[in-house]
Amino acid sequence: MDIKLPELHKILVVGSSNTDMVIKADHLPRPGETILGGTFFMNPGGKGANQAVAAARLGASVSFICKTGSDIFGHQSQQLFEQEGIDTSFIFSDSRNPSGVALITVDSQAENCIVVASGANANLKPADLMSALKGIEEADIVLMQLEIPMETVEYVARVACESHKTVILNPAPAQALSKELLRNLTIITPNETEAEMISGVKITDMASATEAARVISNMGVDQVIITLGAKGALVYTDGLAQEVASFKVEAVDTTAAGDVFNGALAVAISEERSLKEAVRFAAKAAAISVTRIGAQSSAPYRNEVDVFC
Repeated sequence: MDIKLPELHKILVVGSSNTDMVIKADHLPRPGETILGGTFFMNPGGKGANQAVAAARLGASVSFICKTGSDIFGHQSQQLFEQEGIDTSFIFSDSRNPSGVALITVDSQAENCIVVASGANANLKPADLMSALKGIEEADIVLMQLEIPMETVEYVARVACESHKTVILNPAPAQALSKELLRNLTIITPNETEAEMISGVKITDMASATEAARVISNMGVDQVIITLGAKGALVYTDGLAQEVASFKVEAVDTTAAGDVFNGALAVAISEERSLKEAVRFAAKAAAISVTRIGAQSSAPYRNEVDVFC
């Protein structure tokens, strides 16, 4: 008997591409403090790139729109995307600005602090996207973050919404969002800090997280997913809130956990799973990722997520 596989929907990721420069240390430095770190390494990163790689490794058909510098970091990134099977037709090169760089410190408890020099990411403009409309037209799902200019995010969300695409926004790093942008989203995936900024509700427990999700939903977003770290996630849709528990693992690096979660969520949504099932699948992928060092290197493959429990 033939096994019918899920239809492969196309996912378009629009976002940032960085090179991560990582130092592991016993603790994160306080203001004015110099500490001696341990291991140093460089990894490809950037929220958009991380999410694109995560989705591709889980079996999705993925295209990526970003802008890199005309430098060694930009060339290396494009090669890596192609190796992951990502469509790079709409990756733009900036001759005037360097590729983005992120300086990351990871402590012994797997917590991190990150400072990003956006470089070419900050120059990905709506005019660039106008020459990449085919990428939006061919996609079923559009996934974005906020490491590129807000005007670009708003433009893509509007075009994708008008074309009846599923639009997912991971609103990180946290910043104010316009009413127009929120109305053009299908799903939003803030963490606690981001949800508090958008809703104005202080999150201290599941009840307050539910209230924050309700406020955000009333702003025009159909489906709200608030990620709560080790406490799991809250799924809010049609006026109902559901909790999804996290998976207990020994974390070593949480740098790309949110990105892996979002990439995996897009894949599960593309396979027409229920929202709660999609969040559970994403939580599995994120749990695996935190047991590994690095950003894109931590993203699991499909067979790993399918057998994880």
